[in-house]
Amino acid sequence: MNTYTLLSQTERQRVSDGVVTSILSGCESSPWKLVMIWPQLGDFDSLEYAWWLQREAEQLQAQGIAIRAIGIGDQTSGQQFCRYTGFPTDFLFVDPSAELHQTLNLYSGLSLKLPGFSPSMNAGLNLMLMCAGIGSPGTLAEVFRGYQGDRNAPQLIGDEEIVQAPPLPKLKGSFFKWAGGSGFQRPFELATLRLRNMSEVLSHWKTYIPNGTYLTQRGATFLFNQQGELLYEHRDRAILGFAANMSHPLSFLTSFVSGQQQ
Repeated sequence: MNTYTLLSQTERQRVSDGVVTSILSGCESSPWKLVMIWPQLGDFDSLEYAWWLQREAEQLQAQGIAIRAIGIGDQTSGQQFCRYTGFPTDFLFVDPSAELHQTLNLYSGLSLKLPGFSPSMNAGLNLMLMCAGIGSPGTLAEVFRGYQGDRNAPQLIGDEEIVQAPPLPKLKGSFFKWAGGSGFQRPFELATLRLRNMSEVLSHWKTYIPNGTYLTQRGATFLFNQQGELLYEHRDRAILGFAANMSHPLSFLTSFVSGQQQ
């Protein structure tokens, strides 16, 4: 069974109304289908990926790209996630036990087990090790990029935008000019957005993470055309590794969608 057929036959609970239905329902005739299999909805990757999708939402809609995402959690997790990120509840489905991730053979993350530890405790330990780069290649480099800045990435925070990322005080976007200028990802800019995400999750931990067993599970991205042919896939191998090009996580769309629309 190919990936598109598997996904089209997979039913999960939709966050908007709680209905269990096909995750591709409503987008069968769309010229492009972008499907994200996300880790926990409280994961760095899920939150950051949703931020990029919302940033490019108008362009994606204009290109006729139908978006669907499936994250680990429950309907309450999904509702909190969408309130915070602005991601549409109609496009988000939840998989409480990461069953789809396992069916697709996605990377489950580091799996060390200590005697006497519960599954969620072992998952928490493994998550901390992965954040340190163990069993999670490229994570430390990506963390450092968030602090160092990236002249190959776009500016992330508008000059007039106000960012609140506790425990930091409120920051105006123009503050980051002092760290290096404008028109590109400045030092500390991405790190500030990630701190904001972390603060959000820690403030609503039990909502975002109803079951800690799957903390290390990674996700994937699939792009299909109208005929259901797989044009692109990326299978995550690390925390903060949800895209092949983290400077421009959605750049892969240019080769397929934009190129064929010219």
